[in-house]
Amino acid sequence: MVEDIEDNDAFGGSPEGIETGEDVIAALEAENAALKEQVLRYAAEADNTRRRAERESNDARAFAIQRFAKDLLEASDNLSRALSAAPADHGDPAVKNLVLGIEMTEKALQGAFERNGLKKVSPVPGDKFDPHLHQAMMEMPGEGVAPGAIVAIMQPGYELFGRIVRPAMVAVAPKAAAAAPPAEANGYAHPVDEAGGAFDTKA
Repeated sequence: MVEDIEDNDAFGGSPEGIETGEDVIAALEAENAALKEQVLRYAAEADNTRRRAERESNDARAFAIQRFAKDLLEASDNLSRALSAAPADHGDPAVKNLVLGIEMTEKALQGAFERNGLKKVSPVPGDKFDPHLHQAMMEMPGEGVAPGAIVAIMQPGYELFGRIVRPAMVAVAPKAAAAAPPAEANGYAHPVDEAGGAFDTKA
C-alpha cells in the first residue's frame, strides 16, 4: 500500500521543484514581453542617435558656410538693388542685355542659396511680426494692418538650416499708445547675436 502511494506521487502529483505546463508558458510569456520591451528601447535609442548625428551634421555644415553665406548676401542685395533701379521701359539693346544678365546672375545666385540650405525670409505686408525672424527698423501707418504687424519689407532675411543668418528688416504698424511698452522691451528687438543667432529648437 505504501508503494502505491509513492507511485501516485511520482506520476500523478506535482511535487515541489517540478514546473507545470502553465508555469512554463507564463515564464516564456514574461521573457517574451521583456525582450519586446528591450527591442523597442534599443530601436528608440538608435533613432535618437540617428537624429542627433543628423542635427550635429547640419550644425557643423551651417557653421562652416555661415560666414561665406553672409558675405554673399551683400552681393545678392546689390543685384536686387540694380534690378530695382533698372528702367522699366528701355529700347537700347545694350541696356536690355545688361538687365537680362543681372537677372540671370541674381537667379543663379538664389538657386545656389537654395541648393545649399540658405532660404530667404521674405514676409508680406499684414504678416505678424516675429522677433525670431524679423527686425523692426521703423514704425509707419498701414491701412488694414493690425497694430504691430508688418507694413513693408525693407530687406529680406535669410536662414541656414533653421538658423537665422540675417533677420528680415521690416517696417511695422504702430501699436496702440496705451499698450506701448518701453522701447527696450517693445517686442521688436531681434534675439540674433553677432555670431548669427541661435538654432531654431522647433524642428
